[in-house]
Amino acid sequence: MLHPASHQSQRIRFLLVGLATVVFARASLAASGYLPAGQPDVVALLAPPPEANSPEQATDLAAVEAAFKNRTKADEQLGKAQKEITFYSFAPVIGPVLDVEKLPQTTALFEKVAKDNKQAIGAGKDHWKRQRPYEIDTSLLHGDKEPSPGYPSGHSTHGTVYALLLAELFPEKRDEILKYGREIGWRRVVTGKHYPTDIYAGRVLGQAIVRQLHANPEFEHDFAAVKAEINAESRTKTAQK
Repeated sequence: MLHPASHQSQRIRFLLVGLATVVFARASLAASGYLPAGQPDVVALLAPPPEANSPEQATDLAAVEAAFKNRTKADEQLGKAQKEITFYSFAPVIGPVLDVEKLPQTTALFEKVAKDNKQAIGAGKDHWKRQRPYEIDTSLLHGDKEPSPGYPSGHSTHGTVYALLLAELFPEKRDEILKYGREIGWRRVVTGKHYPTDIYAGRVLGQAIVRQLHANPEFEHDFAAVKAEINAESRTKTAQK
C-alpha cells in the first residue's frame, strides 16, 4: 500500500506531466503559425449565418443569383486564376517588387500567416457547415465544386488579411491593395461560390486575425524584418530602371 505522502507525490507528478503535455501540444500547434490554437475564437467572433429557409437566407441567395447573372468574362477568368489565394496574388497591383524569389523573409512570414488563416477559417466552416449557393440553386454551379462548407469565406478572409498587411508594407498603394482584397472576396459571390454574408464574415475574421497578429511580439519582429527586406528590394528595382 502506498504511503499517503507517496500517493500525493504521485498525483502531483501525474498532474505535472498532464499539464506539460497540454502546454507542449498547444505550443506545437502554435509553432505552425503565429497565433495559438483557437485564436481568434471564430465562433464567438462571428454571428451565425442566416438560417436555412428563412427570409434572410432567401435574400442572401437572391443576391448571389443577381450577381451571377450579371458576371462578366473578366470575372470568370479572374475567378479561375484566383482559385488559391496567396500574398503573391496581389502582384498585379503591387508590381515587380513583389518577387517571391527575392523576398524569402516575406514569403516565410506570409506562409505562417496562411496557416493562422486556415486554422480560423476551418474552425468556422466545421462549426456552421453552411451549404454553398450552388447546392441550393444548381444553376449557379460554375466550374468545380468546393470541398468545404461556405461560412466564412476563405477567399475573403485571406484577401482581407493579406490586403491589410500588404497595405502596411506598401503604403503608397494602400487604396489599390485594399480594393483588390475586397474584390477577391466579392468575386466569389459573382461566380456562385459564396453568399454575400460569407464574404462579410470573412472580412470581419480577417480584421480580427490581423489585430491578433500585431499583438504577437514574434510577428512584430518578423514583420519589421519583412519591411526592411521589401524596402531593400524596392531600392534595387529602382536602381535597375
